[in-house]
Amino acid sequence: MDKRVIINIGRQLGSGGHDIGRMLALDFNAKYYDRELLNLAAKESGFSAEFFEQNDEKKGFLRSFLQLPFSIIHNGANFYQNNFSQEGLFKFQSDAIRKAASEGSCVFLGRCADYVLRDFPNVVNVFVTASIDFRIRQVMDKQNVSKEEAQRIIEEGESERAAYYDYYTGKKWGHATSYDLCVDSSILGLVETEKFIAEFVRAKLNVKSNNHVL
Repeated sequence: MDKRVIINIGRQLGSGGHDIGRMLALDFNAKYYDRELLNLAAKESGFSAEFFEQNDEKKGFLRSFLQLPFSIIHNGANFYQNNFSQEGLFKFQSDAIRKAASEGSCVFLGRCADYVLRDFPNVVNVFVTASIDFRIRQVMDKQNVSKEEAQRIIEEGESERAAYYDYYTGKKWGHATSYDLCVDSSILGLVETEKFIAEFVRAKLNVKSNNHVL
């Protein structure tokens, strides 16, 4: 029996999806991938991790491409032989996601992992939302910005995430039909929300925490 547990988390900005994902990874003895995926994709592609960072979960990166230093784009591989296109970068990242998922239990944060791993077994797709007041407070505290700036960061960040997700998956970012479970973290708080999601994962996949099959 395949004992892997794959949890893909979509999240509204400021909802605490990052912290919940890390707790789930500990709960299920899984590797956690957020920005770590950028390093994996860079290693596979020959582009630098900084280049993937510049274009993380953003559609239409080519608009800013010519403004980036060549050293940020290129990482020692033959630049002209690489598949340098928006779809090419998505493929590098998708390949990194699939490779990580094939090696063991993982928690992936964003980056269309639910779509990339749609044919993998033992997968649970979760979307974490929260009230706007909760999310604004989270962003204010973590980034030390004003309420107005926090709201601007949320609006712009979510617009980019939605465009990226919708473009590559053909689904709607944040819509319930795209996920197995949607949960509001501002109701129970981050710790209790993680417990709630973990119980759902155990029930759906028939596993216990730390990856022991029931």
